[in-house]
Order: sequence, then C-alpha cells, then structure tokens
Amino acid sequence: MIFKTLGTIATILFATLSSPALSAQIVDAAGRTVEMDLPAKRVILGEARQVHVVAALKGDKTFDTIVGWRDDLIKKDPDSYAAYVERFPQIKDLPRFGYLPQGEFSLEAAIALSPDVITLNLEAEQSAKESGFEEKAAAAGIKVVYLDFRLDPDKNTERSIRALGQIFGAEQRADEFMAYRRQQIALVTDKLATVKDLKRPGVFIERAPGISGEDTCCRTFGPVNFGAMVEEAGGHNIASDVIKTTFGDLNPEQLVVSDPAHIIVTGSNWAAESDINQFVPVGRGADMKLARERLAKLMTRTPFPELTAVKQGNVHAVWHQFYGAPYEFFPIQQFAKWFHPDLFTDLDPEKNFADFHKQFLPVSYKPGYFVSLEKGVN
Repeated sequence: MIFKTLGTIATILFATLSSPALSAQIVDAAGRTVEMDLPAKRVILGEARQVHVVAALKGDKTFDTIVGWRDDLIKKDPDSYAAYVERFPQIKDLPRFGYLPQGEFSLEAAIALSPDVITLNLEAEQSAKESGFEEKAAAAGIKVVYLDFRLDPDKNTERSIRALGQIFGAEQRADEFMAYRRQQIALVTDKLATVKDLKRPGVFIERAPGISGEDTCCRTFGPVNFGAMVEEAGGHNIASDVIKTTFGDLNPEQLVVSDPAHIIVTGSNWAAESDINQFVPVGRGADMKLARERLAKLMTRTPFPELTAVKQGNVHAVWHQFYGAPYEFFPIQQFAKWFHPDLFTDLDPEKNFADFHKQFLPVSYKPGYFVSLEKGVN
C-alpha cells in the first residue's frame, strides 16, 4: 500500500513538472491580444519608469524577474532611481537600454538576456513596427506588450496596470491598486459633485519649462493627462479650449486673453539632461528653497508678470513624472486644495501619499513633490 501511494505521488509530480506551462492572453494598450506563458520569468522594462507600477504590485520582490530596463529613470527621475538603489542595491548592475524611437534600443543585447517579454510605452509602437523590432522580437520568441500611462490615461491606465499584474503574477494586487486609486480620486470628485454651480478657476499648466532650449512659453497639455487632472480637481484647463491632442503649444497671446487664476508648471530633477538648468526641481526629497527660486524666475518671462495668477501668488509647481505614472490621485488632491481651499480643508494629500507608500511601495516617502510661491500652500 505504501509503495502504491508513493508511486501515485511520483506520477502526479512527474506529470506536473513535465507538463507545459499554461498560456494566457494579455490585452495591451495598443489593443493587441498577446498570448504568452504567465507569469513571465524574465522581463525587460522598455521604460524604467514603469517600475512605479511594478513596485506597487510586487513590493519587496519588485526586481525578482526584471533582467533589464531602459535608462530613463536615471536620466529623467534620478531621485526615484536613488530611492530604489538604496532599497535594491543590485539594480545598479541591471543592463540598460536606450529609447527605441531614437534607434537607441539594442534588440541584440536584449535577446542575449533571454527575456520572455519586453514592455514598451505605446508611443514606441510605430517605431517598433516600422523598424522591424516587433517582427525580430517575435522571431526570437520574445513577446512585446505595449503600456500607456501618458498618451490617453483614462483609456489605458487600468488596462496597463492589469497587463503588468498578469506579467508579474500579481493580478490580485493589481485589482487592489486600481481600487485604491479610484477611491483616492473619489475623495475629490465625489465632493465636487455635491457642489451646485461649481465655479471652476481657469488654470494654465506649463509642461517642463526651463529644461532645454530657449526659455520661452508655452508648452502645455490638452484635455488628457495633466489637463484631465486639472478638470478632475475642479479647475478648467484653458489649453483644452484650443488644443485637442495630449500635448501642444499655447499661443502666449491666448494665455494673456484667458488670464488664468492659477498657473502650474511641471518640474523634475533634470540635471542629467538639461542644457539650461532653469527647471523647477520638485520630486522626492526636493530642495524647496531652490525650487521656489526657480519657479519665481520662470514667472519673470513674458507674458507671465501681467497675469492675474502671478499678481495674486497662485503659482505652483508639480512633479512632472506624475504624467507617466498612475499616481495621479496625489496631484488631483493637491490641485483641489489649491483651486478650492475652503471645500477641501480636511483633505491631506501629503498624508495620503505617505500612506500609499506604506501600503504599496517598498521605498520610503519623502516630501517635495509640490511647491508654491505662496508660502504655506505646499
């Protein structure tokens, strides 16, 4: 009887070990159905800033299956990179890749790492197709999955979080993360919905001023991304009246005519790639004194000094990297406090973002993601 039982167990174990892994389907941000074995054992992040999502799903095991990533976190978000290096020192040795649309991503080097999947941002899709990247990756047995937290977040954010949950074997955690985001955003939108005849202040949000080129105005956002965050927070994004794409340029004369009640600029620590170093360096653990000085200097450009927002001190900066990570509940909450301070006296975005770190992320929270010229606002 004992030998018979042992024989049965051995048969079951052999069948389990020798049977092929079950495949599953992922619907990515490009609308493609990708069939692959899940969870993936070896992953290359085609944009390293996707780690902001992976970390929320995997916590202390964030880098267990990541075998390479793009170099953008180091160049565009070094403060976050430093936080992750402090927690996971081994990532300093992770192979790095360049930006595919600029021809800097070496597929040959990627193939040498034997990944199961490469995740790319949606804006790289056209280049990946035209360059033959998709076809060559497929020939090497590598799946390509497109994600999007930037071009059309309303449409693609949850689909992209769900895809990463599948890739990393964290579907339940992905559901928890999405539910958390919705609940945090609802703290603002539900209250705004109770206000009859809500007065929405005009808001101009300038994209990455002071990072490169001539110090001129006015790169901005249309009705999505930061533009949508402004609307969800109870403001009116003035650029959406004339710009219908994700990004665009507003005519300075139009800015004067609109005369917004609030001005918000996006900033980050871009010291590694800026040629003029006049950006506002907000972000994790930012120097608030320097950030305010930079913000004040940006407001001396034409036509800002003549605008109502500048005269009244309603000038702010927000961490630019919120535009590509599904942490938008934090800026939505802070924007709401700027636009409707009397309505959101009990809302504490800083505490909420710190709590989010404790609940979801393997790195500690440090303030510095916002700054304002009006003391005490940030």
